[in-house]
Formats: sequence, structure tokens, C-alpha cells
Amino acid sequence: MNVSGIASVATTLADVGTSQAVSIAVLKKAIDISAESATSLIEAIPDNKSIQNLPSNLGRNINTTA
Repeated sequence: MNVSGIASVATTLADVGTSQAVSIAVLKKAIDISAESATSLIEAIPDNKSIQNLPSNLGRNINTTA
């Protein structure tokens, strides 16, 4: 193997390593943005206890013979 072949392989490996590092950084940022979006959606869910005016006995039993 000649010297130019070795240099070419070394350059290619360095480029692949840099490309992978950039891809990982972008993936981490996308995961962080998704987590923030999910958190804001969960916090936007209204509290059911303040909305419902049903008696306390409703929803405790299920009729399994019907």
C-alpha cells in the first residue's frame, strides 16, 4: 500500500468521525426539543377534578354481567 492510500484512508476516517459527532449533536438537540414539547403538552392538560361535578360514587363499579 502506498503512502497516498494511507493518507486517504486516514482522511476518510477523520471525516466520518466528524460527521458522526455532528449527527449525534443534532440528535441530542432534537430529543431535547421533543422532551420540552411533551412536557408543555402534559402541563397543558386541564385538571379533571375541578371540572367534574359528578357524585363521588360514580365510576367506582363496573357492571360485568351486562
